[in-house]
Amino acid sequence: MIDLYTAPTPNGWKASVTLEELGLPYEVHPINLSANQQKEEWYLKLNPNGRIPTIVDRDNDDFAVFESGAIMIYLAEKTGRLMPSDPKGRSRVIQWLMFQMGGIGPMMGQANVFFRYFPEKIPAAISRYQNESRRLFEVLDRRLGESEWLAGNYSIADIANWCWVRTYKWSGVSIDGLAHLKRWLHAIRARPAVERGIEVPVRIPNLEADENAAKEFAENARKAVQR
Repeated sequence: MIDLYTAPTPNGWKASVTLEELGLPYEVHPINLSANQQKEEWYLKLNPNGRIPTIVDRDNDDFAVFESGAIMIYLAEKTGRLMPSDPKGRSRVIQWLMFQMGGIGPMMGQANVFFRYFPEKIPAAISRYQNESRRLFEVLDRRLGESEWLAGNYSIADIANWCWVRTYKWSGVSIDGLAHLKRWLHAIRARPAVERGIEVPVRIPNLEADENAAKEFAENARKAVQR
């Protein structure tokens, strides 16, 4: 059994979607980011960085894993699925996973901060992070024009990138003209395990359609990023 400490964010979904795809039994422990629960001493013993997600593998001496990408690799290797075992295949998956962790996640995260969360709007900062996110989307689109999935077969690399890219509207980034990226977004969303995973720990309302929900979500996120 896996204990999953998480919140409804792209990094949190990376863990829950992976768990769902692998069919591993897990117990969800929601972390209230706006209440700063992730900074409490008991949680810092599991995750020194005070972020989500974190897992604890009860079947492996209560082994704790933090950092979403590390969690995905651990779970894939635990089950022998969603990542090849041969050196080249494994490397391809990890390359595209690192692409998300080093590029897509940080750039879209900063776009969210400056476009949605900061009360003061700084046009240069907003433009910088939205433009860089779009450039990275174009890298994905070019790759997906060559291959159905990022690393050959469907893998944790697709899950990691998808969990962030699917929030492009919230970041204010356009996907117009990126036909291969759109195809890939729809294909992954159609997977039942993915649908279940993005409802963990709770389903987020349509923030583009619900103005009040969007304001509340942004306010909670603002509190979290300021800590």
